[in-house]
Amino acid sequence: MTALEFSSPVAVVGTGTMGQGIAQVALLAGHPVRLYDAVEGQATTAAAAIGARLDRLVEKGRLTADDRSAAGSRITPVDGLADLAGCGLVIEAVLEQLPVKQSLFEELEKIVDEDCLLATNTSSLSVTAIAGTLGKPGRFVGLHFFNPAPLLPLVEVVSGSATDETAATRAYETARAWGKTPVRSADTPGFIVNRIARPFYAEALRLHEERAADPATIDAVLRESGGFKMGPFELTDLIGQDVNEAVTRSVWESFFQDPKFTPSLAQRRLVESRRLGRKSGQGWYAYGDDAPRPEPHTAAPAKAPESVALHGDLFPADALVDLIRKAGIRVGRGKGVPSYPGFIELPSGAQLAPADGSAADASAEPTIHFDLALDYRSATRIALAPSSRVDEQALKEATGLFQALGKKVSVIGHTPGMIVARTVWMLIDFALDAVGREVADAEDIDTAMRLGVNYPLGPIEWGRRLTAYRVAEALDLLNDEYPNGRYAPSQALRRQAVREEYS
Repeated sequence: MTALEFSSPVAVVGTGTMGQGIAQVALLAGHPVRLYDAVEGQATTAAAAIGARLDRLVEKGRLTADDRSAAGSRITPVDGLADLAGCGLVIEAVLEQLPVKQSLFEELEKIVDEDCLLATNTSSLSVTAIAGTLGKPGRFVGLHFFNPAPLLPLVEVVSGSATDETAATRAYETARAWGKTPVRSADTPGFIVNRIARPFYAEALRLHEERAADPATIDAVLRESGGFKMGPFELTDLIGQDVNEAVTRSVWESFFQDPKFTPSLAQRRLVESRRLGRKSGQGWYAYGDDAPRPEPHTAAPAKAPESVALHGDLFPADALVDLIRKAGIRVGRGKGVPSYPGFIELPSGAQLAPADGSAADASAEPTIHFDLALDYRSATRIALAPSSRVDEQALKEATGLFQALGKKVSVIGHTPGMIVARTVWMLIDFALDAVGREVADAEDIDTAMRLGVNYPLGPIEWGRRLTAYRVAEALDLLNDEYPNGRYAPSQALRRQAVREEYS
């Protein structure tokens, strides 16, 4: 089925930030748009606000005056739901309360034509449940835009249990005709993005609760080593701690309190104290013109060793070997049987090894784990986690080694999986689990995570780089350290690991 014709009116019910953004997208695509809000006069105010934003686009040269004039002639505030008769698509962006949405669509079903597509912009409620009271739920879909809707390209097209394939396809093609990048999702808690993104926040919060590192250091490591645009603490401050915590709690409860989705007590206390982030002036960080910004822990300069010995394979950190040689440090070969996972032997005898899911103290040898990087060549910071057996000299050697490669060094507590590694492993596991449960296909998941939350790499692609069997091994080690099921590899990850091992 093709996209909705541009001559067909689109209605938006609820004219807050999201409603206005969606209306602007439909309007600039070429549709007549009708605005309705239950608050008297709000639709007219919203139409004026949209017009003002279009004027700014003209001033910036992003919209012609003629197109602005044409768009202005197509927007109509209306006084009642009855005025939405004849629309080809109605999208709601009202309160995130199930009874409110159900009641709205029950009324709309009596008014609109039989071929009108009904859509919800919900981010947390079940599409199936919202449509559950309708006589014809087959034409009902989720169209989840991301804020700000005019700027962000992603739209999750969510099929409820009763959604007809023709309705989902029409919604998908309409979003694409509006210049968006749609992805298909089953009706699962959090859909694609809010389901799979949970570990990005959860692992950082857990590391903070365990006092492995402070928020500023965790944020810096995930940005400068992991390649993420923002760290989880600064991002949740931007989103709003109350909003982020509510989504986490909603997904957790919807999955019957599965330990993989467990909320954070530290974040709950932040919300209870009304330290909600930027909007309240205080969250994990303070905001304001004179507010001090905590700096990440960065180790003092240390002398690099003149030589090191390589034992086995450093996968996925093999690029370090070439970098070390280019820094003028000799790289010898360790004696004995090559080990897996491999490590770099420092002059002091300590072992410098990639994070593998075990605690540094699990080894009988003095061990310093170093964190995963998106690209070890371009990473500007690396985290080190020394075991209790590592002396000051060994830590200085490891610090100086990475500093010689042009990296800042953050020393953290010897927590299993460190920062970037355990976050990425969990994102991969969540993504493969979603594919296995047919929430979405692999391509749509990677597209959603790159466009919806600006990840540097889709988690499925990251999994291919790291290999599923190594990720499964790492999570098994983490599950040994935290035997509550949170880190147990999903069946989908295990199956993929077996396929890789025997292919």
